[in-house]
Parts: sequence; structure tokens; C-alpha cells
Amino acid sequence: MTTSEASRTPEAPEMEAPPDEGASERGAARRAERMRLLVQPVLVVILVAGVLIWAFSRDLTATQQGSISISNIVTLAWQHILITAAVVIIVVLVAVPLGTLLTRPGYTRLAPFFVGIANIGAAAPAIGLLVLFYLATRQTGFWIGVLPIAFYSLLPVLRNTILGYQEVDRTLIDAGRGQGMSAMTVLRKVEFPLAVPYILAGLRTSLVLAVGTATLCFLVSAGGLGILIDTGYKLRDNVTLVVGAVLAVSLALFIDWLGALAEQFLGPKGLR
Repeated sequence: MTTSEASRTPEAPEMEAPPDEGASERGAARRAERMRLLVQPVLVVILVAGVLIWAFSRDLTATQQGSISISNIVTLAWQHILITAAVVIIVVLVAVPLGTLLTRPGYTRLAPFFVGIANIGAAAPAIGLLVLFYLATRQTGFWIGVLPIAFYSLLPVLRNTILGYQEVDRTLIDAGRGQGMSAMTVLRKVEFPLAVPYILAGLRTSLVLAVGTATLCFLVSAGGLGILIDTGYKLRDNVTLVVGAVLAVSLALFIDWLGALAEQFLGPKGLR
């Protein structure tokens, strides 16, 4: 062995960087979410097909045949969807602009007041809001069902809109202003796109709340799948009751799936 070889110090073994556990957890969560997006609509189809096959295979009375006929189910489901859609449109038109305003300089001090009002709507029982709105207006129909449910479903979108803007990195805002952007341009090109995932998450929650509470709209003659549940309960008709309940659950799962799709594909590409 030469002197140079003997004096050479052994090289330290290369240290491998520890795996990024956060990245692996996020990847696993994304894979689980995508798997759920594939499974959930299949589950909805199985539920709807299963309950209808079970119901129509029984010896039905004339009343039952009329209640759970395909035409009646389609009509009630469409009414339910319209109620839900109207609620969500109202919630978005009110909560997103209001949440945006409450994060602007000079208006942030008002945020606790409006969030507190929305909290009242979320904390109150939905059936109580419907009854109170009916007693206040002495009216029935579509909008008497929609407006209280919109108030009930307002909080998630309002709260998440405010949170989304609060989570935007201030350095990005300062960078935009440093490039000569106006406050409105920074809001449109920087802040709002980064707040979209939070807004969509709140909207998904509001969707589920709306489609669930819309089942109570039969109380004010606004229609919906709750009519089947009410009919089955009053007539002690388990077939109609089960069909109405399963269809309401299936529609809620389907709406939740649409909300999950929106979260996956409508947010900024870099944040998906």
C-alpha cells in the first residue's frame, strides 16, 4: 500500500434525503379522492336501481303506483334539483362578493358581524327557519322554500371565502402591486384564483346542506323528494317511504360528487 493510499481518508457515505412525508400523504389523499370520484357515481346508480327494482317487484296498490311512478319520481327529483340550484346561486351571489368585500381594507372590522349573522342561520334548525319564514310571509311555494335554505347554507361559502383571501401570501400581493397592478387587478389575477379552492370547498358543503334540507320543502308546498317521504309516513306506506328516502340520499351523494368534481377541476392547475 502506498503512502498516499494509506493517508487517504475514507469518504463518508452519502446520506439519502428523508422522504417527504407531507408530499406522500398529499399524494395518497389525491389518489383516495380520485378513487372516490370513480366509486361514488357507481354507488348512486346501484342505490337508485336497487330501490326501484325492489319497489316495482312488489304487489303495489294504485296509490303506491301513482306515488312511485317514474314520471312522478322524475318530476319530484327535478323540483328538488331546482330548489338546490336556486339556493346555491343565491349563496354564491351573496357570500362570495360579501366575503371579498369583508377582506378589503376598511371593511375587515365588519366581518365578525356578518359571519355572526350567517352563524345564526347555520345554527338554527332548518325546519324552524322554514316555518318562521312561512309565518312571516303567510305564503307558500318555491321561493318560500328556497330563501330560508339559502340563509341556512350561507355560512360555509362566506367563511371559506374570507379564509381563502386571508391565506393568500402577502408577498404575492406585494409583487403584483410592485409590477404596477391596481388593487382590482391584483384581486382578479392573484387573490381570487388562489382563494378559489377554499370557495369551492365551502360551496361543496353548502351544496350538501341545500340538497339535504330541500327535503323539507314539502312543508311549504315547494315540492321535492320530501313529498314521497311525507306521503309514505302519513299513509304508513313503507315502500313509498323507503323509495323517497333512498332517492333523497342518492341525490345528495350525486350532488356531493359534482361538488368534488368542481374542487378537482375548477381550481388553479398548480394547486390541484
